[in-house]
Amino acid sequence: MSSRRAVIVDVVRSPFGRGRPGGALDGLHPVDLYAQILRGLVARAGIDPSLVEDVITGCVIQVGEQAGNIGRQAALAAGFPESVAAVTLDRKCGSAQQAVDFAAQGVIAGAYDAVIAGGIEMMSLVPMRANRMGKDSEGLGLKARYPDGLVSQGISAELIAAKWGISRAEMDDFSFRSHQLAARAEDAAITARAILPVTVPGPDGERRVERDEGLRRDTSLERLSTLRTAFEDPVMATRFPQIGWSVTAGNSSQVTDGAAAALIMEEGLARKLGLRPRAAVTHFAVSGDDPVMMLTAIIPATRKLLARAGKAIDEIDLFEVNEAFASVPLAWMKELGVEQERVNIHGGAIALGHPVGASGGRLLSNLLAALETTGGRYGLLTMCESGGMANATLVERL
Repeated sequence: MSSRRAVIVDVVRSPFGRGRPGGALDGLHPVDLYAQILRGLVARAGIDPSLVEDVITGCVIQVGEQAGNIGRQAALAAGFPESVAAVTLDRKCGSAQQAVDFAAQGVIAGAYDAVIAGGIEMMSLVPMRANRMGKDSEGLGLKARYPDGLVSQGISAELIAAKWGISRAEMDDFSFRSHQLAARAEDAAITARAILPVTVPGPDGERRVERDEGLRRDTSLERLSTLRTAFEDPVMATRFPQIGWSVTAGNSSQVTDGAAAALIMEEGLARKLGLRPRAAVTHFAVSGDDPVMMLTAIIPATRKLLARAGKAIDEIDLFEVNEAFASVPLAWMKELGVEQERVNIHGGAIALGHPVGASGGRLLSNLLAALETTGGRYGLLTMCESGGMANATLVERL
Protein backbone atom coordinates (compact mmCIF):
# COMPACT_ATOMS: atom_id res chain seq x y z
CA MET A 1 0.00 0.00 0.00
CA SER A 2 1.19 3.50 -0.83
CA SER A 3 2.02 5.77 2.10
CA ARG A 4 0.91 8.76 0.03
CA ARG A 5 -2.51 10.20 0.84
CA ALA A 6 -4.69 12.22 -1.51
CA VAL A 7 -6.43 15.11 0.21
CA ILE A 8 -9.07 17.57 -0.92
CA VAL A 9 -7.84 21.07 -0.19
CA ASP A 10 -11.05 22.66 -1.44
CA VAL A 11 -13.95 22.16 -3.83
CA VAL A 12 -15.90 24.97 -5.46
CA ARG A 13 -18.61 25.35 -8.05
CA SER A 14 -20.55 27.91 -9.99
CA PRO A 15 -24.13 28.79 -9.21
CA PHE A 16 -26.31 26.42 -11.22
CA GLY A 17 -28.55 27.99 -13.88
CA ARG A 18 -31.52 26.48 -15.65
CA GLY A 19 -30.32 24.76 -18.78
CA ARG A 20 -32.37 26.63 -21.31
CA PRO A 21 -32.24 29.93 -23.18
CA GLY A 22 -32.79 32.74 -20.73
CA GLY A 23 -31.33 30.81 -17.82
CA ALA A 24 -29.07 32.51 -15.31
CA LEU A 25 -25.86 31.55 -17.14
CA ASP A 26 -27.20 32.08 -20.65
CA GLY A 27 -24.69 34.06 -22.70
CA LEU A 28 -21.61 32.61 -21.01
CA HIS A 29 -19.38 30.32 -23.08
CA PRO A 30 -18.68 26.95 -21.36
CA VAL A 31 -14.92 27.57 -21.58
CA ASP A 32 -15.31 30.91 -19.83
CA LEU A 33 -17.61 29.51 -17.15
CA TYR A 34 -15.18 26.73 -16.29
CA ALA A 35 -12.22 29.14 -16.48
CA GLN A 36 -13.81 31.36 -13.83
CA ILE A 37 -14.17 28.36 -11.51
CA LEU A 38 -10.60 27.15 -12.09
CA ARG A 39 -9.21 30.63 -11.49
CA GLY A 40 -11.33 31.09 -8.38
CA LEU A 41 -10.31 27.73 -6.92
CA VAL A 42 -6.59 28.46 -7.22
CA ALA A 43 -7.02 32.02 -5.93
CA ARG A 44 -8.96 30.85 -2.90
CA ALA A 45 -6.32 28.24 -2.08
CA GLY A 46 -3.65 30.88 -2.48
CA ILE A 47 -1.33 28.70 -4.57
CA ASP A 48 0.69 29.36 -7.69
CA PRO A 49 -1.20 27.71 -10.57
CA SER A 50 2.11 26.40 -11.89
CA LEU A 51 1.96 23.81 -9.10
CA VAL A 52 -1.03 22.19 -10.81
CA GLU A 53 0.22 19.33 -12.98
CA ASP A 54 -3.04 18.38 -14.68
CA VAL A 55 -6.64 19.51 -14.97
CA ILE A 56 -8.88 16.44 -15.24
CA THR A 57 -12.30 17.49 -16.48
CA GLY A 58 -15.60 15.72 -16.86
CA CYS A 59 -17.81 16.76 -19.77
CA VAL A 60 -20.49 14.56 -21.33
CA ILE A 61 -21.49 16.35 -24.53
CA GLN A 62 -18.12 17.14 -26.10
CA VAL A 63 -19.34 18.83 -29.27
CA GLY A 64 -19.90 22.43 -30.34
CA GLU A 65 -18.79 24.88 -27.66
CA GLN A 66 -17.71 21.98 -25.44
CA ALA A 67 -15.48 20.25 -27.99
CA GLY A 68 -11.71 20.26 -28.33
CA ASN A 69 -10.63 19.20 -24.81
CA ILE A 70 -12.52 21.86 -22.91
CA GLY A 71 -10.36 21.27 -19.84
CA ARG A 72 -7.26 22.50 -21.68
CA GLN A 73 -9.07 25.45 -23.20
CA ALA A 74 -10.44 26.53 -19.83
CA ALA A 75 -7.07 26.19 -18.10
CA LEU A 76 -5.53 28.47 -20.70
CA ALA A 77 -8.48 30.87 -20.50
CA ALA A 78 -8.04 30.94 -16.72
CA GLY A 79 -4.49 32.21 -17.18
CA PHE A 80 -2.79 29.02 -16.00
CA PRO A 81 0.78 28.55 -17.29
CA GLU A 82 1.03 26.70 -20.58
CA SER A 83 2.91 23.96 -18.70
CA VAL A 84 -0.33 22.88 -16.97
CA ALA A 85 -1.73 19.90 -18.89
CA ALA A 86 -5.40 18.92 -19.13
CA VAL A 87 -7.59 16.04 -20.21
CA THR A 88 -11.35 15.76 -20.67
CA LEU A 89 -13.26 12.54 -19.96
CA ASP A 90 -16.79 11.21 -20.29
CA ARG A 91 -18.30 8.77 -17.80
CA LYS A 92 -21.76 10.25 -18.32
CA CYS A 93 -23.31 11.68 -15.16
CA GLY A 94 -20.35 10.44 -13.11
CA SER A 95 -17.78 12.35 -15.16
CA ALA A 96 -16.72 14.88 -12.51
CA GLN A 97 -16.71 12.20 -9.83
CA GLN A 98 -14.53 10.05 -12.07
CA ALA A 99 -12.22 13.04 -12.51
CA VAL A 100 -11.89 13.26 -8.72
CA ASP A 101 -11.20 9.53 -8.49
CA PHE A 102 -8.56 9.62 -11.23
CA ALA A 103 -6.92 12.65 -9.60
CA ALA A 104 -6.78 11.03 -6.18
CA GLN A 105 -5.57 7.74 -7.63
CA GLY A 106 -2.83 9.62 -9.48
CA VAL A 107 -1.71 11.31 -6.26
CA ILE A 108 -1.68 8.03 -4.35
CA ALA A 109 0.29 6.36 -7.14
CA GLY A 110 2.85 9.17 -7.28
CA ALA A 111 1.88 10.42 -10.73
CA TYR A 112 0.81 13.81 -9.34
CA ASP A 113 1.47 15.98 -6.32
CA ALA A 114 -1.17 18.59 -7.17
CA VAL A 115 -4.05 18.22 -9.61
CA ILE A 116 -7.44 19.78 -10.26
CA ALA A 117 -10.46 17.57 -10.89
CA GLY A 118 -13.66 19.13 -12.13
CA GLY A 119 -16.48 19.18 -14.62
CA ILE A 120 -18.49 21.43 -16.89
CA GLU A 121 -21.82 21.20 -18.71
CA MET A 122 -23.81 23.93 -20.38
CA MET A 123 -26.97 22.03 -21.25
CA SER A 124 -28.65 25.16 -22.59
CA LEU A 125 -26.00 25.43 -25.31
CA VAL A 126 -25.18 21.78 -25.96
CA PRO A 127 -28.28 19.65 -25.31
CA MET A 128 -28.30 15.97 -24.43
CA ARG A 129 -27.72 13.57 -27.33
CA ALA A 130 -26.12 16.30 -29.43
CA ASN A 131 -23.03 14.09 -29.63
CA ARG A 132 -24.88 11.19 -31.24
CA MET A 133 -23.58 11.16 -34.80
CA GLY A 134 -26.24 10.21 -37.33
CA LYS A 135 -29.40 8.19 -36.81
CA ASP A 136 -27.74 5.01 -35.56
CA SER A 137 -25.11 5.18 -32.84
CA GLU A 138 -25.56 1.71 -31.32
CA GLY A 139 -23.99 -0.61 -33.88
CA LEU A 140 -24.87 -4.17 -34.81
CA GLY A 141 -23.18 -5.88 -31.87
CA LEU A 142 -25.11 -3.95 -29.25
CA LYS A 143 -28.36 -4.50 -31.12
CA ALA A 144 -27.66 -8.21 -31.30
CA ARG A 145 -27.11 -8.40 -27.55
CA TYR A 146 -30.16 -6.25 -26.72
CA PRO A 147 -32.56 -6.95 -29.61
CA ASP A 148 -35.49 -5.22 -27.90
CA GLY A 149 -33.40 -2.08 -27.65
CA LEU A 150 -32.20 0.06 -24.78
CA VAL A 151 -34.48 2.70 -23.29
CA SER A 152 -34.37 6.28 -22.07
CA GLN A 153 -33.40 7.06 -18.50
CA GLY A 154 -36.97 8.08 -17.76
CA ILE A 155 -38.18 4.59 -18.62
CA SER A 156 -35.39 3.15 -16.48
CA ALA A 157 -36.56 5.33 -13.57
CA GLU A 158 -40.08 3.93 -14.06
CA LEU A 159 -38.73 0.36 -14.09
CA ILE A 160 -36.89 1.01 -10.83
CA ALA A 161 -40.04 2.39 -9.20
CA ALA A 162 -41.93 -0.72 -10.30
CA LYS A 163 -39.27 -3.19 -9.13
CA TRP A 164 -38.84 -1.66 -5.67
CA GLY A 165 -42.53 -0.83 -5.20
CA ILE A 166 -41.94 2.93 -4.95
CA SER A 167 -45.14 4.97 -5.20
CA ARG A 168 -45.72 8.34 -6.83
CA ALA A 169 -46.43 9.74 -3.35
CA GLU A 170 -43.04 8.52 -2.06
CA MET A 171 -41.24 10.11 -4.99
CA ASP A 172 -43.07 13.41 -4.64
CA ASP A 173 -42.43 13.46 -0.91
CA PHE A 174 -38.71 12.85 -1.47
CA SER A 175 -38.63 15.61 -4.08
CA PHE A 176 -40.35 18.09 -1.79
CA ARG A 177 -37.81 17.18 0.90
CA SER A 178 -34.98 17.96 -1.55
CA HIS A 179 -36.24 21.52 -2.10
CA GLN A 180 -36.84 22.08 1.61
CA LEU A 181 -33.39 20.86 2.64
CA ALA A 182 -31.65 22.82 -0.11
CA ALA A 183 -33.47 25.99 0.93
CA ARG A 184 -32.52 25.53 4.58
CA ALA A 185 -28.87 24.91 3.67
CA GLU A 186 -28.83 28.00 1.48
CA ASP A 187 -30.44 30.15 4.16
CA ALA A 188 -27.94 28.94 6.76
CA ALA A 189 -25.01 29.59 4.35
CA ILE A 190 -23.98 25.94 4.72
CA THR A 191 -23.63 25.21 1.02
CA ALA A 192 -22.76 28.78 0.04
CA ARG A 193 -19.10 28.20 0.91
CA ALA A 194 -18.68 26.17 -2.26
CA ILE A 195 -20.33 28.65 -4.64
CA LEU A 196 -18.15 31.15 -6.49
CA PRO A 197 -20.12 34.00 -8.09
CA VAL A 198 -19.60 34.26 -11.84
CA THR A 199 -19.96 37.12 -14.28
CA VAL A 200 -22.05 36.70 -17.42
CA PRO A 201 -21.69 39.06 -20.39
CA GLY A 202 -24.81 40.58 -21.91
CA PRO A 203 -25.99 43.38 -24.20
CA ASP A 204 -26.29 45.73 -21.25
CA GLY A 205 -22.96 44.80 -19.71
CA GLU A 206 -21.89 42.10 -17.29
CA ARG A 207 -24.20 40.71 -14.65
CA ARG A 208 -23.18 38.80 -11.56
CA VAL A 209 -24.78 35.43 -10.72
CA GLU A 210 -24.44 34.32 -7.11
CA ARG A 211 -27.22 31.81 -6.37
CA ASP A 212 -28.66 28.61 -7.79
CA GLU A 213 -31.62 29.19 -10.03
CA GLY A 214 -33.44 25.86 -9.87
CA LEU A 215 -34.49 25.84 -6.22
CA ARG A 216 -38.26 26.17 -5.96
CA ARG A 217 -39.09 27.55 -2.55
CA ASP A 218 -42.78 27.85 -3.39
CA THR A 219 -43.34 24.23 -4.37
CA SER A 220 -45.59 21.96 -2.34
CA LEU A 221 -46.69 18.35 -2.22
CA GLU A 222 -50.02 19.44 -3.65
CA ARG A 223 -48.37 21.13 -6.61
CA LEU A 224 -46.03 18.20 -7.23
CA SER A 225 -48.97 15.80 -7.20
CA THR A 226 -50.68 17.65 -10.06
CA LEU A 227 -47.80 17.30 -12.54
CA ARG A 228 -48.30 14.99 -15.49
CA THR A 229 -46.12 11.94 -15.97
CA ALA A 230 -43.21 12.75 -18.26
CA PHE A 231 -42.36 9.49 -20.01
CA GLU A 232 -45.65 7.64 -20.54
CA ASP A 233 -45.53 5.87 -23.89
CA PRO A 234 -47.88 3.25 -25.38
CA VAL A 235 -45.04 1.25 -26.95
CA MET A 236 -43.16 1.10 -23.64
CA ALA A 237 -46.39 0.32 -21.80
CA THR A 238 -46.79 -2.78 -23.95
CA ARG A 239 -43.16 -3.80 -23.51
CA PHE A 240 -43.13 -3.16 -19.76
CA PRO A 241 -46.66 -3.74 -18.40
CA GLN A 242 -45.34 -3.56 -14.82
CA ILE A 243 -44.73 0.19 -15.11
CA GLY A 244 -47.24 2.32 -13.21
CA TRP A 245 -46.21 5.67 -14.77
CA SER A 246 -45.27 7.94 -11.89
CA VAL A 247 -42.11 9.81 -12.94
CA THR A 248 -42.70 13.54 -13.52
CA ALA A 249 -40.60 16.63 -14.08
CA GLY A 250 -41.11 17.38 -10.39
CA ASN A 251 -39.55 14.15 -9.12
CA SER A 252 -36.69 14.21 -11.63
CA SER A 253 -33.45 16.18 -11.74
CA GLN A 254 -33.40 19.48 -13.59
CA VAL A 255 -31.60 20.21 -16.87
CA THR A 256 -28.91 22.64 -15.77
CA ASP A 257 -25.80 24.68 -16.59
CA GLY A 258 -22.86 24.60 -14.20
CA ALA A 259 -19.22 23.87 -13.44
CA ALA A 260 -17.25 22.58 -10.44
CA ALA A 261 -13.63 21.91 -9.51
CA ALA A 262 -11.66 20.39 -6.63
CA LEU A 263 -8.00 20.90 -5.70
CA ILE A 264 -6.47 17.56 -4.77
CA MET A 265 -2.93 17.25 -3.39
CA GLU A 266 -0.52 14.86 -1.76
CA GLU A 267 -1.03 15.53 1.93
CA GLY A 268 2.58 16.31 2.71
CA LEU A 269 2.74 18.98 0.01
CA ALA A 270 -0.52 20.53 1.14
CA ARG A 271 0.68 20.84 4.72
CA LYS A 272 4.11 22.10 3.62
CA LEU A 273 2.32 24.92 1.79
CA GLY A 274 0.37 25.76 4.92
CA LEU A 275 -2.92 24.50 3.50
CA ARG A 276 -5.50 22.78 5.67
CA PRO A 277 -6.99 19.77 3.86
CA ARG A 278 -10.70 19.26 4.33
CA ALA A 279 -10.84 15.52 3.62
CA ALA A 280 -8.92 12.54 2.29
CA VAL A 281 -10.14 10.47 -0.65
CA THR A 282 -9.53 6.93 0.55
CA HIS A 283 -11.35 4.31 -1.55
CA PHE A 284 -12.96 4.00 -4.99
CA ALA A 285 -15.18 1.62 -6.91
CA VAL A 286 -16.86 1.46 -10.29
CA SER A 287 -19.50 -1.03 -11.33
CA GLY A 288 -21.69 -1.92 -14.25
CA ASP A 289 -25.23 -3.27 -14.18
CA ASP A 290 -28.20 -3.95 -16.47
CA PRO A 291 -28.18 -1.15 -19.09
CA VAL A 292 -31.97 -1.33 -19.46
CA MET A 293 -32.56 -0.75 -15.75
CA MET A 294 -29.57 1.57 -16.28
CA LEU A 295 -29.59 3.51 -12.99
CA THR A 296 -29.14 0.65 -10.49
CA ALA A 297 -25.35 0.21 -10.57
CA ILE A 298 -25.06 2.47 -7.51
CA ILE A 299 -26.15 -0.56 -5.46
CA PRO A 300 -23.32 -2.96 -6.46
CA ALA A 301 -20.86 -0.04 -6.61
CA THR A 302 -21.66 0.87 -2.99
CA ARG A 303 -21.29 -2.73 -1.85
CA LYS A 304 -18.02 -3.08 -3.73
CA LEU A 305 -16.65 0.11 -2.18
CA LEU A 306 -17.62 -0.90 1.35
CA ALA A 307 -16.02 -4.33 0.91
CA ARG A 308 -12.86 -2.72 -0.45
CA ALA A 309 -12.72 -0.32 2.51
CA GLY A 310 -13.58 -3.04 5.03
CA LYS A 311 -16.52 -1.09 6.39
CA ALA A 312 -20.13 -1.81 7.17
CA ILE A 313 -22.71 0.62 5.86
CA ASP A 314 -23.57 1.70 9.41
CA GLU A 315 -19.98 2.98 9.79
CA ILE A 316 -20.62 5.63 7.13
CA ASP A 317 -21.96 8.83 8.63
CA LEU A 318 -23.48 10.50 5.55
CA PHE A 319 -24.23 9.73 1.93
CA GLU A 320 -24.67 11.68 -1.28
CA VAL A 321 -26.69 9.68 -3.82
CA ASN A 322 -27.43 11.59 -6.99
CA GLU A 323 -31.09 12.44 -7.42
CA ALA A 324 -31.24 11.72 -11.14
CA PHE A 325 -34.82 10.65 -10.43
CA ALA A 326 -36.38 10.24 -6.99
CA SER A 327 -36.82 6.51 -7.57
CA VAL A 328 -33.03 6.01 -7.76
CA PRO A 329 -31.95 7.04 -4.23
CA LEU A 330 -35.19 5.61 -2.82
CA ALA A 331 -34.41 2.19 -4.32
CA TRP A 332 -30.80 2.45 -3.12
CA MET A 333 -32.00 3.19 0.43
CA LYS A 334 -34.46 0.29 0.40
CA GLU A 335 -31.90 -2.15 -0.94
CA LEU A 336 -29.10 -1.15 1.44
CA GLY A 337 -31.19 -0.35 4.50
CA VAL A 338 -30.09 3.28 4.88
CA GLU A 339 -32.44 5.76 6.54
CA GLN A 340 -33.26 9.02 4.75
CA GLU A 341 -31.80 11.11 7.56
CA ARG A 342 -28.28 10.21 6.39
CA VAL A 343 -28.82 10.83 2.68
CA ASN A 344 -28.56 14.16 0.81
CA ILE A 345 -29.12 16.18 3.95
CA HIS A 346 -28.71 19.49 2.10
CA GLY A 347 -30.87 18.60 -0.87
CA GLY A 348 -29.91 17.22 -4.23
CA ALA A 349 -30.26 17.43 -7.99
CA ILE A 350 -34.05 17.55 -7.89
CA ALA A 351 -33.78 20.96 -6.21
CA LEU A 352 -30.37 22.18 -7.35
CA GLY A 353 -30.10 20.77 -10.86
CA HIS A 354 -27.91 18.27 -12.67
CA PRO A 355 -25.35 19.70 -15.13
CA VAL A 356 -24.30 16.19 -16.05
CA GLY A 357 -20.54 16.66 -16.54
CA ALA A 358 -20.19 18.73 -13.36
CA SER A 359 -22.60 17.13 -10.88
CA GLY A 360 -19.99 14.99 -9.16
CA GLY A 361 -18.28 18.17 -7.97
CA ARG A 362 -21.53 19.50 -6.55
CA LEU A 363 -22.22 16.25 -4.70
CA LEU A 364 -18.68 16.28 -3.30
CA SER A 365 -19.03 19.87 -2.07
CA ASN A 366 -22.37 19.04 -0.42
CA LEU A 367 -20.89 15.94 1.20
CA LEU A 368 -17.95 17.84 2.69
CA ALA A 369 -20.24 20.59 3.96
CA ALA A 370 -22.53 17.98 5.53
CA LEU A 371 -19.66 16.19 7.28
CA GLU A 372 -18.26 19.46 8.58
CA THR A 373 -21.66 20.65 9.79
CA THR A 374 -22.52 17.45 11.62
CA GLY A 375 -19.05 16.42 12.75
CA GLY A 376 -19.24 13.18 10.78
CA ARG A 377 -16.07 11.35 9.79
CA TYR A 378 -16.88 9.18 6.77
CA GLY A 379 -18.93 10.13 3.72
CA LEU A 380 -19.85 8.07 0.68
CA LEU A 381 -20.68 9.53 -2.72
CA THR A 382 -22.32 7.48 -5.47
CA MET A 383 -23.64 8.44 -8.89
CA CYS A 384 -25.73 6.47 -11.39
CA GLU A 385 -24.65 6.77 -15.01
CA SER A 386 -26.07 6.23 -18.46
CA GLY A 387 -25.37 2.79 -19.88
CA GLY A 388 -25.81 1.03 -16.55
CA MET A 389 -22.71 2.18 -14.64
CA ALA A 390 -21.88 3.88 -11.34
CA ASN A 391 -19.02 5.36 -9.37
CA ALA A 392 -18.68 5.18 -5.58
CA THR A 393 -16.13 7.16 -3.58
CA LEU A 394 -15.30 7.19 0.12
CA VAL A 395 -13.94 10.31 1.83
CA GLU A 396 -12.73 10.87 5.37
CA ARG A 397 -13.12 14.29 6.94
CA LEU A 398 -9.89 15.65 8.39
